[in-house]
Amino acid sequence: MIELIDIQKKFGDKPVIQGVTATMNTGQCNLIIGASGSGKTVLMKCMVGLFEPDSGEILYSGQNFTTMTLEEKTEIRKEIGMLFQGSALFDSQTVEQNVMFPLDMFTKDKYAQKMKRVNEVLARVNLVDANKKFPSELSGGMKKRVALARAIVLNPKYLFCDEPNSGLDPLTSLVIDKLIQEITREYDITTVINTHDMNSVMEIGDNILYMHKGFKEWTGSNKEIIFSDNKLLNDFIFASEFLKDAKEMRMLDENNKRNKTNP
Repeated sequence: MIELIDIQKKFGDKPVIQGVTATMNTGQCNLIIGASGSGKTVLMKCMVGLFEPDSGEILYSGQNFTTMTLEEKTEIRKEIGMLFQGSALFDSQTVEQNVMFPLDMFTKDKYAQKMKRVNEVLARVNLVDANKKFPSELSGGMKKRVALARAIVLNPKYLFCDEPNSGLDPLTSLVIDKLIQEITREYDITTVINTHDMNSVMEIGDNILYMHKGFKEWTGSNKEIIFSDNKLLNDFIFASEFLKDAKEMRMLDENNKRNKTNP
């Protein structure tokens, strides 16, 4: 679990994060959503230590990350996996070399042990025969799966995903979403996802934080978001007439299910 308590962040005189308090639950996909400039990326960067919040607390399983020494923060970072927006693979290295990189950096395991772990995570993301390929030989979806394998190779407690579906077609995006969700639940990881993808919100949004102009505007699940009467949230999520109609149909469907369950 990660807890955010009254996080404040300014750049110069401009407030970017304004008193955000939220909880990222273990074993769930915790989504941070909002328009460009809402502060969601800055908030994620504060959570992983790339930015220092001006005030407030970030608790990793009850430990205050904001007051830790550099050595203590380094230990927490070893428990964090990161899936970057552009995958951030090393072009000159093979798939297995890319995935092995965190093991080379943070463990003293022998090569055979590292190779065994690399093959395990590649199998988990359905890339059994891709070891010797280079990033230039991979599709966009395959690159994301390699990046995800690298993010989980150290068995992290926390997984951060920055726009994991960026640049992918809708079908591949769904595959990546489901894979992240499965891994989150299977390994009981606290997963935090920064996304613009509304399909992700509806499919895997166990716990959603909607930000607007640096403030926490709404929190809830993908089931609750359908019934929200928050105008700012609805204008963001259901921007087109098509999506507004889809929301009404979803609400009717959910109400029918509830009526059948509770006659």
